[in-house]
Amino acid sequence: MENNKSFLWPEGILIALLTLCGVFSLAFMMLLRPNTSEAQSKQSINVKDVAANVGTQQRIEKLKAAMLTSWQQEAQVRGLAYPIPLSSQGAIINAAKLTQGEKVIALTFDDGPWPQTTEQVLDILKSNNIKGTFFVVGQNLKNYPELGRQIVAQGHIIANHTWHHWYHFFNPQAAAFEIDRTEDLIYQVTGVKTNLFRPPGGILHNGLAAYAKGQKYAVVMWSADSTDYKQPAVPKLINNVIKDSKPGGIVLMHDGGGNRSKTIQALPEIISHFRKQGYRFVTIPELLEMQDTDQKLLAKKK
Repeated sequence: MENNKSFLWPEGILIALLTLCGVFSLAFMMLLRPNTSEAQSKQSINVKDVAANVGTQQRIEKLKAAMLTSWQQEAQVRGLAYPIPLSSQGAIINAAKLTQGEKVIALTFDDGPWPQTTEQVLDILKSNNIKGTFFVVGQNLKNYPELGRQIVAQGHIIANHTWHHWYHFFNPQAAAFEIDRTEDLIYQVTGVKTNLFRPPGGILHNGLAAYAKGQKYAVVMWSADSTDYKQPAVPKLINNVIKDSKPGGIVLMHDGGGNRSKTIQALPEIISHFRKQGYRFVTIPELLEMQDTDQKLLAKKK
């Protein structure tokens, strides 16, 4: 009997343990069921969220496409409304020759579009009711197309400043790539077909200007260089513009290509100075049209 008792005792413990395990298993499964249901619910919600997000994204893309079409339609009206005179096509322009001495000057900005700076320049021009001319770099326009559209939407002139802004020599094929690709993107982004070109660094003998002239671009240089790309002190920057400016002049500044904070500081002072001197601000196409009209009147007098 002693032996049987000692044998049955562990067996009873084993049965008790099995029973206890069963209870715990059942309880554990019951605990799991709500979590599983919750996970399924979350999964269902996530699927719905994804579907909603996809629908929202599609609506956004449609809106963006509609806005682009609207931009292009508006820009085509504005952009194609300023064909440059035949006398300026294929010509190099440093300043307008105005025999009447009318006090007009053109503010031009290179190397954008650029984050923050371009918009700051636009804000300053808008607050002063001035239209400028922006020579954009193709790869920058590709990165910041919304700024290019903003330039055109606010009535400014957008023009070609090559794709890469490189200074080295270009054979005709490379020059065509730099200029044509930028021209195509300007049209794609804004709807404008520009016929104004400025060579990077003002270099006229590395193949770019020659190609642009052959394509009947006006190659626009400048008569007053702010040298803001060297980041001089603000008073020096202002003086650089003022000392070389004259009626019919073209001012070179930059809204892109680096830190242009000093340009932003100087621009309101430059505008104020010219206004006090009785100057009126014009775009490059307006300036070229004034020159052409002036030359025709002069020819008639002869």
